[in-house]
This record gives sequence, structure tokens and C-alpha cells, in this order.
Amino acid sequence: MKTPVLVPNLPESVADATLVAWHKKAGEMVEKGENLVDLETDKVVLEVPAPESGILSEVMQANESTVTSGTTLALIETAQAGATPATSGSRKQEAKSAPQPSPTVRRLLLETGFNADGIPASGKNGRLTKNDVLTYMKSQSKAQRKTEEQTTVSVESSGPPVVDAGMVPGDRAEQRVPMTRLRARVAERLIQAQRATAMLTTFNEVDLRVTIDLRNRHKEGFLKKHGVKLGFMSFFVKATTMALQQFPIVNASVDDNDIIYHGYYDIGIAVASDRGLVVPILRNTDQMNLPSIEKQIRDFGAQAKDGRLSFEDLTGGTFTITNGGVFGSMLSTPIINPPQSAILGMHAIKDRAIVEQGEVLIRPMMYLALSYDHRIIDGREAVLFLTSIKQGLEDPDRLLLNI
Repeated sequence: MKTPVLVPNLPESVADATLVAWHKKAGEMVEKGENLVDLETDKVVLEVPAPESGILSEVMQANESTVTSGTTLALIETAQAGATPATSGSRKQEAKSAPQPSPTVRRLLLETGFNADGIPASGKNGRLTKNDVLTYMKSQSKAQRKTEEQTTVSVESSGPPVVDAGMVPGDRAEQRVPMTRLRARVAERLIQAQRATAMLTTFNEVDLRVTIDLRNRHKEGFLKKHGVKLGFMSFFVKATTMALQQFPIVNASVDDNDIIYHGYYDIGIAVASDRGLVVPILRNTDQMNLPSIEKQIRDFGAQAKDGRLSFEDLTGGTFTITNGGVFGSMLSTPIINPPQSAILGMHAIKDRAIVEQGEVLIRPMMYLALSYDHRIIDGREAVLFLTSIKQGLEDPDRLLLNI
């Protein structure tokens, strides 16, 4: 009996997917639940597991094929009732003792041409990590790398191209790498935002001395009780949520000639991943406390690194926060994430001289930037919204008292 391997149902916002890599060849044994193929969309990388155990009898879609929901990818010749493949037990034991690497690692292996079996794995339960592959790559001689790496990468890269670190100075080599679907989609949305919105940016600065002192006093107790570190992002999320409640127009979006006011607060947190910028969504932030925010952000970071974010994680959102400060950015003008109407940009915290009551003092300061759609948000609302965030961060008691 032949069982088809189908493309899973894709959300309405995702029209199709690109077949990135097969992990099995026709004629090989597969176990039920074992990942057969990776599909890449403009949001996430999907793993397609085997629906049944048996022999992969026919592969019907090649790498780099464009597929849609319900497309048949392959056929599996399943075992007869009551029969068990002789290698089933040993294969299950092998799968259990050597878990499959993440989609990001598999993509890196595909690009570099390395065999996972020859690379020492340091991850949990013997899982191969991205760092394992990069370390192994550096240990190879230049001559070996040149025989294993192609000058032109013919598959989509999950991150920056792997370039020969030992390239001779003056060597004018070039490397052409197609955009990933994610990066192409990000580029499309950025252009859409610039064309379709009347985008302006307003700036302010915030003195984080009180917030930093509060964090330093309680970070050890916070970690001990909640099992997660107390960062700055949770304070920004709470201050932003409070400001959105005060200025509902900033939480709204435009639909043709209508303004849609959202009665909920779903804040996207921009996260850098190997595949590019992704924006997972914190849902109902008005109902979240600082520990739950920090835990969700931590989980999003780990999932983005391993390529495990789901469609649901990345869909929706009424407002976005992006933090260029972690990379050292002092000031920027972030671009709105359509169909949202505003985005907050955080930046690096730097000690600067400021004047308070006639005295020059050194304070930990951060520049804040709010880009907004001037079609529905006036300058007054934008400035007052950003001032509300500033007040919440400079006096964290406001966040507890909701004033």
C-alpha cells in the first residue's frame, strides 16, 4: 500500500512554499514521524514528517520546487499488516540516540557540503549544533575547504554565505546567493510600507537610572523565583502597552478608507535569526506580567535560533518593538510593519551628561524613536505616546499603578 506525503495546510496568508532539502532518498527506509523534507515559506521553515513507516518508493518533487497546500511530495510503500521491517528497532534506537539537527543546521550542512556523521556533536543528547559545524569548518585546511565548497551556492542560504576565510588578499572572487523567501518577503514589506504609508519619525530620550536600579536590586531574586533573567524588554513592553491603552489610535490600522481599532494588545518583538529578521508576537500584553513576558521572549529567541517558530507565532500583531541597541545602534528610524501603524525603536544605553535643576549629572540615557503612519496618527498623539513610554520607564511605579 502506498501512502502519500503531502504538503501540510498553509495559512491563508501563505500562498506557497519552496522545497529546500530532502533528507531521504527514494528506496530508503523511513520511520513514522521522521522528518523527510524541509519546506521554506516567507515566515518559517516547515518540517514534513513521514505519515507512516515504510520505504520511500517515489520522490515526486525536487529541491527548489514551489509547492502548495496538499501537493503530493512523495509516496511511501508501507509494510503489510503485522509485518515489521527488520531494521525498524535499530533505526528507532539510532534516531533516539542521535537526534536530527535543526533546519538551520541542516541548511548549513547542505551549503558547506559537510557530512553530519563526521562532525563531533556537542548538543543535548548528541544533537549537532550550528557552532559544531562552524568549528569543524574552521578546522579544515584551505585546500580541503576549496574542494568541499562551491564558488556559487545554488540553494537559498539560511543566513550569510559561507565565505572562505583564507581567501588570498587581492583575489576578486564573487559569490552569488539567492535571497531566502523570508528576506525577499521582508524587502517586499519594507517597500510596501514606504509606498503605502505617510511615515514620519519622532524622537525622545529616556533616563533609565531608576529602571536599572530596580532591575539590579531584584534580578537575583527574580531569576531564583521565576527561572528567567530580568531584562529591559519586559519594562518596555509594559510601558508600551500602557501607552497604547492611553492612545488607541496608535494601536489601530488602516483598511482602505476605514480605521480598525483593536481591542487587544499584541506586540511584535523583532528578533534577528540566521534566516533574517522575524517578528514573533506577544499576545494580550495587557494581561501579562514581567515574568511571563521575559519567559516568552526567551522562548522566542531560542525558537528563532533553531528555526522552530510557527506560523501562529509570527501572525498578527498590532504594534512592534525593535531593539537596535543590542548591536550598538545609537539612533535609527525604524520602518513600520504593515498593516500596523507604528513601531518603537530602542537603542543603546549610554552614560551622558544631562542637566537636572541646574546641575550637570551623568545618567544612563537611551534614545527612543517612534515611526508612525501620519495618515491616521497626528504628530500630537505620536509625541504624547512616546512621552508616556518615557514616563513609564523613568518612573516604573506608574507601570504597577497603571497611571
